[in-house]
Amino acid sequence: MTSSSPRAEQALEAGRAAVRAALEALDSGRPAVEGELAAGVRLGLRALEAKAPGRAVEVRVPPWGAVQAVAGATHTRGTPRAVVETDPVTWVLLAGGRLGFADAVRDGRVRASGERSDLGHLLPL
Repeated sequence: MTSSSPRAEQALEAGRAAVRAALEALDSGRPAVEGELAAGVRLGLRALEAKAPGRAVEVRVPPWGAVQAVAGATHTRGTPRAVVETDPVTWVLLAGGRLGFADAVRDGRVRASGERSDLGHLLPL
C-alpha cells in the first residue's frame, strides 16, 4: 500500500530511519533518548501519512505529533470519526515492528476507536 510518488517514498524512508534510530536508542538504554524518540515519532507519523494518505483516522502521539491518514470518510470539525492514540515509546515499537497493533490495543497501550482505526495492516512501517 505504499504510495509511488518520490516525495512519499522519501517520507516513508526518512520515517523508517528515524524509527530505527529511536529503537537503537531505546535498546541501548542511553539517557539522551528524548531527541531520537521525538524524531522517531514525528517522522514515523509522516511516514504513516505517506503510506496511507487520507484523512479518515487521526493518529495522536502526544506530546510530539498527530496526523490524519487512511483513505475514507473525512471530518472537518470536532472530534474525528476514528482516533488512534498512544504514547511515544509504544508508537516507535509499533512503527518498528517490535509490537503488534492488536496486542497493543488489548494491553491498553493504544486507544483506538471508530471506523478504520485498526492500523495493524499498515504497521510496521
